[in-house]
Amino acid sequence: MLLEKLEEIALAAFKGAGFKIEKVKVTESNVPERCDFQTNSAFELAKIYHTSPLEIASKVANVLSSDGRFEKVEACAPGYINFVLSEGLLNELILSMAEKEHFGLEQTSSKVSVLDYGGPNIAKPLHVGHLRSAIVGESVKRILRYGGNKPISDVHLGDYGLQIGQVIYGIEKEGIKDITLEKLETLYPKYSALCKEDESVKEKCAEITLLMQKGDKKYNELQKIITKVSGDDILRLYKYLDINFDLWEGEADSYKVIPEVEKDLLERNILEVGEGGALIIPVAEETDPKPLPPFMFRKSNGAYLYGSTDLATLYDREKRFSPDEVLYFADYRQGLHYEQFFRASKIANYTSGTHLEFCGFGTVNGKDGKPFKTRKGDAPKLDSLFSEVKEVFKNFGQKEMSEEDLDIIVNAIIKFADLQNNRERDYIFDIEKFSNTVGKTGPYILYTYIRTKKVLDGYDGKLKLDKSFTDIERKLKIKLLSLENAFKRAYDEKKPHFIADFVYDLSVILNSFYEQNRLNTQTDINVKASWAYILNLSTDVLKQMLSLLVINTPSKM
Repeated sequence: MLLEKLEEIALAAFKGAGFKIEKVKVTESNVPERCDFQTNSAFELAKIYHTSPLEIASKVANVLSSDGRFEKVEACAPGYINFVLSEGLLNELILSMAEKEHFGLEQTSSKVSVLDYGGPNIAKPLHVGHLRSAIVGESVKRILRYGGNKPISDVHLGDYGLQIGQVIYGIEKEGIKDITLEKLETLYPKYSALCKEDESVKEKCAEITLLMQKGDKKYNELQKIITKVSGDDILRLYKYLDINFDLWEGEADSYKVIPEVEKDLLERNILEVGEGGALIIPVAEETDPKPLPPFMFRKSNGAYLYGSTDLATLYDREKRFSPDEVLYFADYRQGLHYEQFFRASKIANYTSGTHLEFCGFGTVNGKDGKPFKTRKGDAPKLDSLFSEVKEVFKNFGQKEMSEEDLDIIVNAIIKFADLQNNRERDYIFDIEKFSNTVGKTGPYILYTYIRTKKVLDGYDGKLKLDKSFTDIERKLKIKLLSLENAFKRAYDEKKPHFIADFVYDLSVILNSFYEQNRLNTQTDINVKASWAYILNLSTDVLKQMLSLLVINTPSKM
């Protein structure tokens, strides 16, 4: 859209100045007070033409200066070309953006993208550590869909591992007949801790897990009950967070195809017998800086691990969906597992050209820089976190609101706190800071949206774009046009923080616009019509981009 058009214009100018070049790169200005956009493509030509970048930039700038679509073009040392768009071109681009579906942001690809996020373990309550996978994964799914992809999301529950064996052991040990959520939340930590203290209990739990995996009827029935009770609560919490999955499947589902996968790998001599009779896939490469352990497919006692279920799940997804890419959202501390898994998948030839990507993320930390904990020293359960955030926000004086609106704002506080950060980094979760209506927070963005909508609701005139009557109006138009670049980076890199940054910057400008340009007191009908047009487009963009960040808008604040 915008950048492509500017690059096309600039390319013609370079050629018009006598330079042979295949592509010109135009970017947003890093000195917005001086220009709107710039290019440094003169630098790559300097060596070819044995002259200075500034001389090349000056010749190209002379060609562009005669183009009526720019108000100003200048060559700046050491070789940049700066552009200031004309009002005509600026409005032409704004109108085009407003008229196109999805503001013209659809990408050329229509990839089938499988997203593996969520991944909570059954029988364990969801806590703050489960947030990032679900929030980042859901946001990326929405971004990819908005860009034209066909995403398929899978929660990939941990429902067939050792923790289930530990819980079943506890059920049998305590003679529990009625399995409830409250009992499960007690049983798991109790018997998980006991396994660390008592080797015989650990062995018994491992035996139960193995029997369950081999199809023991009694243990499989208990596993289904545990999964239903715990899964319903997980579903409830995800529903509160407006996080949805196309597939509600888990490790247990992969056991339907594990025998087929194992048979295939054995027949092709891909599985090797390791220590104690375990089945492994060696994945180390000569170029590795340090030895990489083999991929463990089956333990020496015959049990399968989550590596086994990941490989079987990929095998199954390839058959069912023929995806172009599979994206895995998990804590960066699982990086070794995904390196082994991806190499094993390649060796097994289970990807058929499918791109596998580990979209790792950092931890949610407290003010001490360590993983976020309650005063008791444990990670807060999501229910208690939601309640605490709600109370903190209400303490800012926001008390006369419906529960529905409060829940929307709680979501905005939690999600914007997360998504404004590059997912690769850890971040500090400060409830007081992120609940404030001032600063780079979810409530600030929502307040901006509600206030701007209220201004528009009081206007009943025409919407008609005109020239920029004030500097802040022009600045708002330029910011709206920068959406293209923010979205493309979020789409390409699977990083929602580019959209979060855009949303915040847009909100700052909208608030400045509100302070400087009062629509309700303006008397010139042409000015009012133009202001209303750009404000209306801004609220449309803001609401849609918030939805890509998994944030809804309240009725009032």
